[in-house]
Amino acid sequence: MNFLLTGGTGFIGSALVEAWCDANHCVTVLTRRPRARRRNVWYVTSLDAIAADTRFDAVVNLAGASLAGARWTPAYKREIVSSRLNTTAAVVALLHRLEHPPATLLSASAIGYYGHHGDEPLDEDATPAPGFSHDLCQRWEAAALQAADGGTRVCLLRLGVVLDGGGGALQEMARPFRFGVANWVGDGRQWLSWVHRRDVIAAIGFLLQRPDLSGPFNVTAPNPVTAREFCGVMKRNKRTLVTAPVPAPVIRLLVGEMAQELLLHGQRVVPARLEAAGFDFSLPGLDAALAECFAR
Repeated sequence: MNFLLTGGTGFIGSALVEAWCDANHCVTVLTRRPRARRRNVWYVTSLDAIAADTRFDAVVNLAGASLAGARWTPAYKREIVSSRLNTTAAVVALLHRLEHPPATLLSASAIGYYGHHGDEPLDEDATPAPGFSHDLCQRWEAAALQAADGGTRVCLLRLGVVLDGGGGALQEMARPFRFGVANWVGDGRQWLSWVHRRDVIAAIGFLLQRPDLSGPFNVTAPNPVTAREFCGVMKRNKRTLVTAPVPAPVIRLLVGEMAQELLLHGQRVVPARLEAAGFDFSLPGLDAALAECFAR
């Protein structure tokens, strides 16, 4: 098969490229800087470089500046928004320009779509609460859904916190544990809806093969945990000497607005639609998932 991928050099995208190459698929990757072609992988710096008669079987849109990449200044919040909306708009414009539009667009979103709901379990039909993250995800999803006007099936990937060894969120989350300090932020009762990267790649493959499925899908493991529970599992994988939670006022001082939306509040998200469709998670529990991450 022939795929187009944005965000192909990121944490999820790089693993997806390798999985596709291992399966002998071909992929065109949108990237910000030129790269040399390699096995079954072509790189473009602009979607305008793709000819109208090009045929893609599917497009996966993962591009976007990291939410945790910098303090949420007004300028960085604009970058977070524009990096997602502009790329998604460019992808949709390409699909409308192609003589043979691809059958499927899988476009990233995030569980921040739901906003803060305390301990309430959230499936794809949950009513969102207002906030920067919800507004961002709602606009991002709306931009992707415009691809349906040209007959392309659209699936929205509401991604949780993606874990794996060697990068991503876990690299920062594990940092104090590597120095023997177990911790959480705030009261530790906020929910962490996580998913192993292996299951993200598998879920993308599953949705690509199911033309009967469209709309939003929570890409999270079926067993979310609280921050305190996450700390407990980490302690079983890393030897720690002391437990030292970070008080909420301290984390707010350190990282500002981001703390309230990403660290002190969370969402208890469940992958209802994926499971109803028959998707099986290979790592549904955090103990096995973290053991796999740290085994490398």
